[in-house]
Amino acid sequence: MNELDRVFEQVSHYFALLAEPTRLKILHALCDGEKPVGAVVETVGSSQANVSRHLNAMFRSGVLARRKEANLVYYAIADQSVVELCRTVCVQVAARIEDDAQQVAMVDRFMPAEPKRRTAVRRKPGAAGAMR
Repeated sequence: MNELDRVFEQVSHYFALLAEPTRLKILHALCDGEKPVGAVVETVGSSQANVSRHLNAMFRSGVLARRKEANLVYYAIADQSVVELCRTVCVQVAARIEDDAQQVAMVDRFMPAEPKRRTAVRRKPGAAGAMR
């Protein structure tokens, strides 16, 4: 496998990770900053077990960072390029669905272009933002 093949392989894993609506909802929940698992569960509207499974997969891939404080686990977006990618796609899809500037403007509500500053969270050792 040459270098380009390895890059394409990693990109395909990246897109596969994002091919799950629950994971997109998780990104939406975390766009405005770090949140504890319970707050993500509430925003996503799924069971804690399901959300936790997705959070863990996204953490292992380097997309999310997490930290523990007392009995709570906090997650934040570690790879901002994911939000930028999702926002770009959301704008295009919304434009196709409605072909309406108002609909496109609503996308900012889902994937803000400039997220609020986050507190520092621990990334998985060796993740460095790369997909595995």
